[in-house]
Amino acid sequence: MTQITFYKTTAGEYREFICDGHAGYANHGEDIVCASISVLVINTINSLEQITGEKMRVVTDEDSGVIRCVFTNQPLKVTSKALMDSLVLGLTQIEKQYGNNYCKLTFKEV
Repeated sequence: MTQITFYKTTAGEYREFICDGHAGYANHGEDIVCASISVLVINTINSLEQITGEKMRVVTDEDSGVIRCVFTNQPLKVTSKALMDSLVLGLTQIEKQYGNNYCKLTFKEV
C-alpha cells in the first residue's frame, strides 16, 4: 500500500508531505495505481519547483517508494497551494476508485 501523509497547520498551510510504499495493485511494471500516484506526486513536485519556484527539500528512495517533500518557505505561494490542493484531489480520487488497501491518505496537524 502507498501511504501519503500531508502535514498541515491549523490554518490549513501545507508544511510537508510524505509518500511511502508501493501500491501492490499489480506486479512491478504493471501497477497502474502505483504509476498513477507516482505521476501525480512527481509532477506536482516538478511544477512546484519549475512553475512556482517554491523552495523545498525533496528526499527520495526509489527502492522503498519514499518521496518526502518539505517546504522550506512559509506560507506557500497561492499557486503552490493550488497545486497541492490539486494533488490531494487526484490522490483522493485514486483512493476512492481503488480503495485504501492500495492508496491511503492521511492528514496530520502540525
